[in-house]
Amino acid sequence: MLFGSASNGFGIRRLLKMLRHDTPQPARTAERIGIEGQAAQIFKISNAATVGRLALARIFGGRIADGAELTDGAGQSIRAGGLFALQGSGTAKIAAAGPGALVGIAKVDTLKAGDRAGLAGPVVAKARNRPALVANSAVAIAAKDHKDEVRLSAALHRLTEEDAGLRWVQDEALRETLLRGMSEEHLAVAINRLKRRYGIAIAVKPPAIGYKETIRKPVAQRGRHRKQSGGHGQYGDVVLEVAPLERGEGERFEERITGGAVPKQWIPAVEKGMRDALEKGPLGFPVVDVRATLIDGSFHSVDSSELAFRTAARMAMAEALAAASPYLLEPVAHVTIRTPGSATSRITSAISSRRGQMLRMTSLDGWSQWDVIEVLLPQAGLQGLEAELRSMSQGMAHYEAHFDHLSEVTGKLAGAIVQAVRETA
Repeated sequence: MLFGSASNGFGIRRLLKMLRHDTPQPARTAERIGIEGQAAQIFKISNAATVGRLALARIFGGRIADGAELTDGAGQSIRAGGLFALQGSGTAKIAAAGPGALVGIAKVDTLKAGDRAGLAGPVVAKARNRPALVANSAVAIAAKDHKDEVRLSAALHRLTEEDAGLRWVQDEALRETLLRGMSEEHLAVAINRLKRRYGIAIAVKPPAIGYKETIRKPVAQRGRHRKQSGGHGQYGDVVLEVAPLERGEGERFEERITGGAVPKQWIPAVEKGMRDALEKGPLGFPVVDVRATLIDGSFHSVDSSELAFRTAARMAMAEALAAASPYLLEPVAHVTIRTPGSATSRITSAISSRRGQMLRMTSLDGWSQWDVIEVLLPQAGLQGLEAELRSMSQGMAHYEAHFDHLSEVTGKLAGAIVQAVRETA
């Protein structure tokens, strides 16, 4: 660490001398990271207002010139559309650059952060395996004006292209756009950049919890849809036997029709109606781990149709689910926390207060006085966990989490969750 003041010019000469004498030469770095021959490493993508998309790269061996032919990792030839020196937040066009230089390369849209580009023929060394980035923190993000949704998607694409630690996904089940990052602070910086650079009014909130529901007991239920309005009417009649499955088995449809009670051409419509009902169960959440079996029904030679049987099946399924003792499920994550031993007791207490279940605790291999804590924690308990861990460990504890299983929610908590969903519906 060097102390200085850029505005007053203090310490600048010392910094330059340190960079010259104490940092490795480009050839030494290239050897360490496995680059052979003449190549450039792309370390960041930047979208500048004046020059557009720039691939920021460091050159390891060889020279690159404006308009040079590059080769990507797949052996495809790319022409550099322009070469720029980096000057703070600005750029300056240059004709060429040599080993060790940091440059911006324009109009190489196929190159992304982490790629290597050959300056004289194919890239000799393949890109090394980099550790997967753990994007634990997430926010749900939406444009306040629906007209800006397309602009928001484009802005998120550029934002995540520039920062390899960011991810954005469309969660179809929750109908949310999620922006994931390395930490809450990381996301806050990204959102501020999004607002400042692209001028889109956005709403940000914690992601919804992916609650589900299932049933306890089997039920048989008839659903009949009959409608007459002059001319051809609508008629569909089915009997469904609905039963619970083991956790994780999914949703299944079967049929045991005999004697043509429901003609074969209408059976796919019955399955569609059954699955329509599973999208939102009696508690207000998607239904999982159930089997529906079509066991009986009737039809009309004129009035029966795909719509009529789909509607009848949806009615039968909805009534069966309500009568089959539905109950609430919540997603539970497997969480691995790495922390200094001095904070372990406080962290385990915090996990218990978040309804966490301790699995095991071990010493961190190769790290003196550090612990690894593994717990099962409801997804709802992950909200705000990062900030709490940091406050307990002087900013040093961190965690990784991934989905483990669905678990039943009981008692007053289940009732409060269901009531909150009904109030916001």
